[in-house]
Amino acid sequence: MKLASVRLITDDLPTLTAFYSALTNTAPVTPFGPDDYAELHTDGSIIALAASAAVKRHNNFAAEAAANRSAILEFEVDDVDAERVRLSEQVTDWVQEPTTQPWGYRSMLLRDPDGNLINLYSTGH
Repeated sequence: MKLASVRLITDDLPTLTAFYSALTNTAPVTPFGPDDYAELHTDGSIIALAASAAVKRHNNFAAEAAANRSAILEFEVDDVDAERVRLSEQVTDWVQEPTTQPWGYRSMLLRDPDGNLINLYSTGH
């Protein structure tokens, strides 16, 4: 079995697509057209974004936009502090500034425009 992607459901696909494009520094791919779905291909993973209307049409109302409070999307980066500076204009909800954790990783927490929690961390190696 292979994890193919993480899909986030949103009521504002253009805003969330622009946010994750800036976060991952990748261009979005829209294999089914830009109105219902977008993907951000990173090294080893895919972040899929879908409009709420598409979930209603194709997935039997199975997910609700901006309702997640139990998952954290985690991205390993080279330099957490540099990412904080780079993303300062895109991110409006900083949860935790760059912090060195007791196990030695440096990390920071932020929320995307729909409130999904994101951890950017570096291992220091």
